[in-house]
Amino acid sequence: MDVLLAAAEATSEGGPLARYLGYVASQWPILLLLLLVAVVLTRLPKIELGHSLAYRRRRVINWLPLGLTYAFLYMGRYNLTVSKNEFAELGLMDNADFGVIFGIGTLTYGFAFLLNGPLTDRYGGKRAILVGAGGSAVMNTLMGLVTLEVTTTGAAGSLTTALNTVGLPFFEALSAFRGLFGLDSGDLERSVLLPALSLLYAGNMYFQSFGAVAIVKVNAPWFHVRERGVFGAIFGILISLGVYFAYDWGGMIVRNLPTQYVFLIPAGLLTLFWVLSFALVRDTPSQAGFRDFDTGDASSGDDGPQLGALQVFRMMLTNPVIITIACIEFCSGFLRQAIMQWYRIFSKQVGIAESFVPTNWGLLLCCAGILGGLFAGVISDHVFQSRRGPVVAVLYGILLASAVVMIFVLQTPALGWLVVFMSMAVIGVHGMLSGTASMDFGGRKNAGIAVGIIDGFVYLGTAVMSFWYGWRLPSGDAAKDPANWSEWPVWMIPVALIGFVLALRVWHSKPQGKRAAH
Repeated sequence: MDVLLAAAEATSEGGPLARYLGYVASQWPILLLLLLVAVVLTRLPKIELGHSLAYRRRRVINWLPLGLTYAFLYMGRYNLTVSKNEFAELGLMDNADFGVIFGIGTLTYGFAFLLNGPLTDRYGGKRAILVGAGGSAVMNTLMGLVTLEVTTTGAAGSLTTALNTVGLPFFEALSAFRGLFGLDSGDLERSVLLPALSLLYAGNMYFQSFGAVAIVKVNAPWFHVRERGVFGAIFGILISLGVYFAYDWGGMIVRNLPTQYVFLIPAGLLTLFWVLSFALVRDTPSQAGFRDFDTGDASSGDDGPQLGALQVFRMMLTNPVIITIACIEFCSGFLRQAIMQWYRIFSKQVGIAESFVPTNWGLLLCCAGILGGLFAGVISDHVFQSRRGPVVAVLYGILLASAVVMIFVLQTPALGWLVVFMSMAVIGVHGMLSGTASMDFGGRKNAGIAVGIIDGFVYLGTAVMSFWYGWRLPSGDAAKDPANWSEWPVWMIPVALIGFVLALRVWHSKPQGKRAAH
């Protein structure tokens, strides 16, 4: 620990790259917490399913590069959020613009599952993660290049002009949305990046949508239902690392390097992990030289051919548990980004960005997410017999109570720690439902479409939040007064209440395969 701190201090007076590397070296709490989690997981009572040590080791080699690829997809997704304030200072993006660009991207993400879920079930999770990581790397590279053009010359270059032309429909949708609510759109023509970023961010989010589908699809044949709660904890840890990479690493990039690198560096990391995933990931145990086994989920006993996509969609959409989980995740999508995305913007605009929580936002979110995922996964498997509903109900109860308290601490230092606590709960919910319940109730055969429906609802919820908050929350000088942000927590309360009530409805639900049904 002392060595890491000394390294950080030694590089603190160097150039931007040296300061960034020193900052990375100083992030020892993450490593310490991950080590603690690893110790806890290894000390838990074993759920014996007959896995050999060689199988367990190969499974780690399978999900680790896949999971880190997913984490770096997060870094290449929320870099727009991280760089929003810098774009605002350049006169290229205000709160309403950001809300609509992010909203267009999340709508694209949500509806992309209608296509990408069936594609992943048909062609496999490995191909899905390769398409997702590769496509996102390309989109991030293009976002970096157009940012470089505009920030260097102050005007659109040839690449930006070409992308603006193609992205004109997104730009017009942005203008129409602002005009619909009587908002001034006269400055949009001066914001030369808006059409291009609307197009490229939508493209990025299309490819990003392969990530969650791929990680669930690949891991479904490797994990039995009885051990998937702990995998849900791992899924939450990966999400948390992705958030940490996005906010803390991305924040350091923005503060110490030209803005375009917040897009170009994630593109490079995604390219590296594309290669590792190609070399190491296998869709099933049999492809890695092990025996496939019955995972005890909704596909248990189903040895027939793969159903067509429309048949599977019909089956999923008529399954009350799947639909209830999807509706819960709609609420999770609203709440997750209402907390994680808007707190950073709030802290910057009300002038508290240099306080402890905003300065260490990614680090604290990562710690909170790791703890939330561990809590949810462990008690699901070891207390509630691999049922996901009870855990989700507990976490939604925390979110509901916290949203009420948030109204009263909005103008106090306690707000930062409260939203970190709320992040722990909502990341735990997301890991349990999108990362685990989608496998359970979709089954290994149809996990792609199941997670597509469930995670699609997450991002539909995020899109609703983004459009709504982009319209309702203050901009400009009004945003400097915390009192003007009173609607921020108010809208979380009914959403958290709905999520809590729905979670109670699936309290006793467990997957029933064909073999179990007979």
